[in-house]
Amino acid sequence: MLSMPLQEFNALIDKMTLAFEYAENLGQYVDAAKILFQMNEELPDDIQLNLEELENPDSAKSFITQYSSELKFAIVEYRQRLMNY
Repeated sequence: MLSMPLQEFNALIDKMTLAFEYAENLGQYVDAAKILFQMNEELPDDIQLNLEELENPDSAKSFITQYSSELKFAIVEYRQRLMNY
């Protein structure tokens, strides 16, 4: 069962993407990583990434580098699922 319509999902993800990019551009990598976690939680369980805990704030930048493109792919996959529903 899908949790929300495509338009609602797009609006939410667009806001989160802007917040993520803003935090990343300001060098606030811990905040950007938190936003990635939140974005991942909006995806259905079968698409969600298995993200590691961010235990060390110094590793936040590499965490973002590692997971941001994977998350973008998962978001595209879910958007396609919503369009076909």
